[in-house]
Amino acid sequence: MELDLEPLRLPSDNERPFVIAGPCSAETEEQVMTTAFQLASKGCHNFRAGVWKPRTKPGGFEGNGEKALPWLRRVKNETGMLVATEVATPEHAELAMKYDIDILWIGARTSANPFAMQALAEALRGVDIPVFVKNPVNPDLELWIGALERLNQAGIKRLGAIHRGFSSYDKKIYRNLPMWQIPIELRRRIPSLPIMNDPSHIGGRRELIAPLCQQAMDLGFDGLMVESHHSPDEAWSDAKQQVTPDVLDYILSLLVIRDEKVSTEGIHELRKQIDELDNQLMELLAKRMRVCREIGTYKKEHNMTVLQPTRYNEILDKRGAQGALWQMDTDFVKAVFEAVHQESVRQQMEIINK
Repeated sequence: MELDLEPLRLPSDNERPFVIAGPCSAETEEQVMTTAFQLASKGCHNFRAGVWKPRTKPGGFEGNGEKALPWLRRVKNETGMLVATEVATPEHAELAMKYDIDILWIGARTSANPFAMQALAEALRGVDIPVFVKNPVNPDLELWIGALERLNQAGIKRLGAIHRGFSSYDKKIYRNLPMWQIPIELRRRIPSLPIMNDPSHIGGRRELIAPLCQQAMDLGFDGLMVESHHSPDEAWSDAKQQVTPDVLDYILSLLVIRDEKVSTEGIHELRKQIDELDNQLMELLAKRMRVCREIGTYKKEHNMTVLQPTRYNEILDKRGAQGALWQMDTDFVKAVFEAVHQESVRQQMEIINK
């Protein structure tokens, strides 16, 4: 799949990563300008701040709206940085254009709604401005791509994606699960699309920002969008996930940026081994499915149900523990065997229903 794209042309000291930084919310003019001047002094070229803030529940700070847009224009005029904000409705987009906002992004709640995306695409038709689309709240790659396609079909060619993680009932470490395989698949499907990482929303805690930034660079992401506030603990929204400009500068200074263009000749033999092992895996899976079909025939002949919960739980527990002994993540091993079991059930259902 390919979109009709043009280079984003965002300023950066290095080819990778380009960074967009600034507070979660534009709270006051003083807060915006103080943070902006501190970021500019650290070499930041692209400033972000939320003007309209969709909150999960009513009663929280939902942004200053149009009142804050002149503050961003002042940042642009007095620091030379490009300025960015989130838009969720055609009215937001029109106001952003009125106040000379340089970069727009579309949030996770909006990208999940095709009606909202189409309305925004129509509002931006004919406008030459970089637009980034955050992944939808739920892990739906097709929905993410669909949001990008709607904008592209409206003539927006300077497009990018922002990986901000995916909502989950089981929070564990992260505020939003990274599920790195989804942006990796997006890169495979649309190789020319720049992809940024949003470690603030994935981590939800400032101590997780540095390792998430490095992981994004190790995976070849093009840029970072990081929430930075001159006094994070006093922030009106998402205080725990914001860092000071000084801390952000330190995090960025420690990043190891790996060369994406180095020859792979040195790992050619290792990749040949991987290919051979993958072939063996496929042969073993085929043998396993053959046995599963035999079990399906037995169950049909003896009028047994396909799903046997006790046996299924036994497999997950046993293989999860086994994987941990072999330095594999328990959740990864369980996910593999859940997928294998799902295919086994599908094949047995075909036999039962013949």
